[in-house]
Order: sequence, then C-alpha cells, then structure tokens
Amino acid sequence: MLFVILVIIIIAAGAVLLVFSNNGKGKSKFWLQFYAKGKDSGFSLKEIELLRRLAIKSSLEDPASLFWSQNQLDVCIRSLVRSMHLGSSDSDQGGQDFLSKLYDFRKKIEMNKPRIKNGISNSRQINEGQPLRILVSGLGVFKSQILRNNSQNITISRPVANKSGDALSWTGVKISVYFWREDDAGYVFDTAVNDEVFYKGMSSLKIAHTDSLFRTQKRKSIRVKLHKSAFLYLLAKEEEAGKIEINPGLKCFLEDLSDSGCAITIGGKAGQGLRIKVQFALNNIPVVMTGTVRSAEFREDQNRSLLHVEADPLPIEVRNQILGEVFGMLPEDEEDLPFRVLDEEAEKEGIEINGENTENTENTPQPEEIG
Repeated sequence: MLFVILVIIIIAAGAVLLVFSNNGKGKSKFWLQFYAKGKDSGFSLKEIELLRRLAIKSSLEDPASLFWSQNQLDVCIRSLVRSMHLGSSDSDQGGQDFLSKLYDFRKKIEMNKPRIKNGISNSRQINEGQPLRILVSGLGVFKSQILRNNSQNITISRPVANKSGDALSWTGVKISVYFWREDDAGYVFDTAVNDEVFYKGMSSLKIAHTDSLFRTQKRKSIRVKLHKSAFLYLLAKEEEAGKIEINPGLKCFLEDLSDSGCAITIGGKAGQGLRIKVQFALNNIPVVMTGTVRSAEFREDQNRSLLHVEADPLPIEVRNQILGEVFGMLPEDEEDLPFRVLDEEAEKEGIEINGENTENTENTPQPEEIG
C-alpha cells in the first residue's frame, strides 16, 4: 500500500515538474501556487491541467486568480463553451463533465457573495413590498404584502385567501408570517395583529415586530430573470419526459430559470401538483425541462397564473445549457429560431396562443382546463 502511495506521489510530482520545465524556472513558484489553489478548490490534477491550458488560452495575467475571481473564471468558462460550441473535441462527455464541475464552482463563488450568504435577523430589515404568506391556525393560509415598515410596527395589506376572509376580525389574532427573500432564503416568524387600519386608502393591518426570525430553506440555485417564449405540455406519460415535442403546446412565458426549476406565466388558472413539461430554446437549441408545479399564483386582473416549477434531475448537457444561460456564457446572437417556426405553425393550425381563441384547439389544453 505504501508503495502505491509513493508511486502516485511521484507521478503527481512529475506532472507538476513537467509544467514547471515547460514554463521556465522563473515561473515555478507561479505555477506551484496555481496547482495548490486548484487542489484547495477541489479539482483533480487532470482538471487543474485543463484549467491551466484555459488560463493560458484566455491570456490571464494571473491564472491563479480564476480560483477566487468570478470575472476571471467567467473568461475561462466562456472560452471552453465557445470551443464546445464550435464542435471541438471538448464537446464530448468528458468535456461536459468538466464544464459541469466549472459551473458548480462558479455557483459556489456566487452563493458565497455577501448579499446571498448573509441573511437578516429581525423583522425591521424586511423590505417594503415584500410578498407574505400569513398562516392562521384553524383558518388556513392568506396572501399579503408589506406596505410600510418602520421602527414601531409593520403595516401589511389585509390578508386575502381563496375563501373569503373579509368578515374575520384580525385585531389580537396570533399569526405566523412566511416570506421568501430574493437571492437569500425563506423566513418565518410568529407575531400578533395590533390593529386594523386604513393605509393610503387600503384596508390594512398593523403587526408587531420580532427579533426572532427563523431562516428556513436557503436558495440552492442561482436564477436568471427572463421573459422568453415557451410551450407547456401536460405530462401524460413519464417515459416521454425528455422527448422534444414537434407540435406546439400551450403558449407560455418563461419568467425565470435555474438548474433546479423555473417560473412560467400562462393564461387562465392552474393548480399545484401538476406534472408538466416546459420546452424553450437556448442558443437556438430546444431545451426540455420536466417537473412539478409547486405553487400557482393567479392574477385575477390579468387572468394569468404564475407557476413555480420544481425540475426533475436534468441530463448533464441540458443542465450545462441552462447554467450557460444563467451565468451569461452562451453566445449573444440567439434568435430563438425554433420558436419562430413553431409560432408560425401554431398560427397556421389555429392553436390558442396567449389566450386568443382560434379555430383548432381540439387537442391543445386550454388555460381554464389546467389543474
């Protein structure tokens, strides 16, 4: 066993010395730091060598900086993505695995930024406009929003639910408040309603502050805001989950995207728990994301629903494609050509698009039918 360990050490040392010899004695310390940082960051010797080549190809002044600088790492990832896009040998499975690891490292750097890593500790730090979920024991869950937050109390809009809560007397009621803070995590706290008031002409409640916020699930993915055309399909058979659809589905808009899910807007109402497939284009390549609707927010004034979808585990190529969009690594000449064609076909066939009634809607799920 000791002999095997010694052989591995000798081979590793030989690889490092080979790098040093190719770059001159004056750069030995320079590359030694590069290899040390790479090992500390969780990369193998083979991966560090690939990173070294990328750093040289990208003309980085300080190659080791890619292990802590988001901008320098982005330069290297874009170089790799460009090579793979042009069809070089890096586009094989090994290249996809390496790209996936770089994206995981990139995500780690992003998640460790202070605005994401650091949370809040009391209710005075919650921003005005923050959407809330109000839980009342025995009555259910209500929707609300922070209208004003000062040092004395929080003013929130009168909570509403699917079942009418207008007749409820809120003063003195103990409530649990849940909210999701953008780029951070979910929070929950218990408090009580101090008074029912009118604020700027709106029926509102004043609730007490707390210094005890409980931070629940932290965000595990980086999301990018979008407003991109997409098609939604009800998933009838699980074996068709990853299949690219040729015929247009229900027209929708992709509002945000991550490697763990997405948010889409559709016409009409929809319910949670649905198994669906969302198809869209990235860099002119059709992408399919299958998942489950975890929550649905109906906007009555617009007759639209915002669906939050939790994605099933993605194939590595699809995940890399999505993370390329999230981190801005894809080429900027995207024109969504597949969806132009599909839109034209949808119009020819009379499929309902964006809530407009056309002739042939026989085989396409209507917004009102979803859920």
